[in-house]
Amino acid sequence: MALNPYDLYDVRSQLSDEERMIQDSVARFTDEKVLPIIGACFDEGRFPKELIPEIAGLGLLGSSLPTEYGCAGLNSVAYGLICQELERGDSGIRSFVSVQSSLCMYPIYAYGTEEQRQEWLPRMAAGEVIGCFGLTEPHGGSDPANMKTTAKRDGDDWVINGSKMWITNGNVAQIAIVWAQTEDGIQGFIVPTDAKGFTAQEIKHKMSLRASVTSGLFFDGVRVPDANRLPNVKGLKGPLGCLTQARYGITWGPIGAAIACLDEAVKYSKDRILFDRPIAATQAVQIKLAEMARRITLAQLLSLQLGRLKDAGRLQPTQVSLAKWNNVRMAIDIAREARDVLGGAGITTEYCPIRHMLNLESVITYEGTETVHQLVVGRELTGINAF
Repeated sequence: MALNPYDLYDVRSQLSDEERMIQDSVARFTDEKVLPIIGACFDEGRFPKELIPEIAGLGLLGSSLPTEYGCAGLNSVAYGLICQELERGDSGIRSFVSVQSSLCMYPIYAYGTEEQRQEWLPRMAAGEVIGCFGLTEPHGGSDPANMKTTAKRDGDDWVINGSKMWITNGNVAQIAIVWAQTEDGIQGFIVPTDAKGFTAQEIKHKMSLRASVTSGLFFDGVRVPDANRLPNVKGLKGPLGCLTQARYGITWGPIGAAIACLDEAVKYSKDRILFDRPIAATQAVQIKLAEMARRITLAQLLSLQLGRLKDAGRLQPTQVSLAKWNNVRMAIDIAREARDVLGGAGITTEYCPIRHMLNLESVITYEGTETVHQLVVGRELTGINAF
C-alpha cells in the first residue's frame, strides 16, 4: 500500500472513529467554503464573517466545553484536528476559532460563575456573540505583569481605564475578556463592546493575517458591574491559563498550513518543466520535499502525544511551549521553501505558500514569541529563570 504523502507515519490510524469523522468534516468545510474565497479575502484584507454561522453550525466554537452549555464536548485531540484543518485554509480562520474558544469561552467556563456560563456560553457556541481577549498592551506583550490597564472599584461597579493592542476579533466582537490591574491583583472582566467609553480601532496596513480582524482596544472610564467580573481567579494565573489552552491549539494549526504548502509544492514540481523534465525529477527538489515531509511528520507525532497528555490531565505548560516553538518554526520554514520551489509564481496569492508564510510571521510571534518558548524550555532544563 502506498503511504499518504502527508501522513507518512499513519498518524490517522491512531485516531478514534469520532476524531477521524471530525477531521473529515472540518476538512470538507475548508475545501468547499474556505479555500475558494480565502485568497481574495487575504488580498482585500477582509475577514469572511459570512462563514461564522457555518463554523458555529459545525460545533467548532468552544468545541471542548461541556454539552450542557451548547458546546460539542469534544476531546483535546479533536480540537487539535479542528485547528489543523482550519489553518490548512488560513491562519486567520483558525485564529478566529482559537480566540472565541480558548481565550473567551474558556475563561468564562473556568473562571466565571454559573450565571455567567449560562448567559454567555450557549450564545457564543452558536456564533451569536463573538468575543475578543484583551491582554496584550501597546508597550509590550512578552511581559504581561507590566500591565497598565486598571480597574477600580466604585460601589457595585468597576471602572476600567487603559488600552490593549493586537487584539484578534476586536472590531467584530460583542464582548471583550479584559484583564486589568486591581488593588487585589490582576482580574478578568466581561466587557460589552457597546459600553460607554469603549472603542475598538481596526489595525490596517497589515502584511500578515490579512483575512483576520486585528484591533486596538481603548477604555476611557468604562463601567461594568461586579457581576461581570470573573471571580474564580486572580493574578496572572488567569490569562496564562487561557494562553496555555490557545497555544495547545496553535501546535496543531501550523501543521495544516505546512501540509497545504507541501501539497502545492509537490503538484507544482510535477507540472513545471525545465530542461525537458519536471523539476520534481531533480535531486534538489526531491530533497526539499522530503525535508518538508520529515518535519511535518515529527510535528504530527508531537501534537498527537501532546493531545493525549492533555486528555489524560497530564499536560504541562513547558510541553506546550516545546510544541508551539517546534511546530510553528517547522511551518514557517516549509512555507518559505515551498515558495522557493514555486519560483516567481510563489510570490503571488494565486498559490498559498506566501500567504501562509506571511500569516505564520504573526503566529510565530503571538501567544508567546519563539524566544519566550525557548526560554521556558531552558528554565525547565536548568531551573534558572533567564527572562
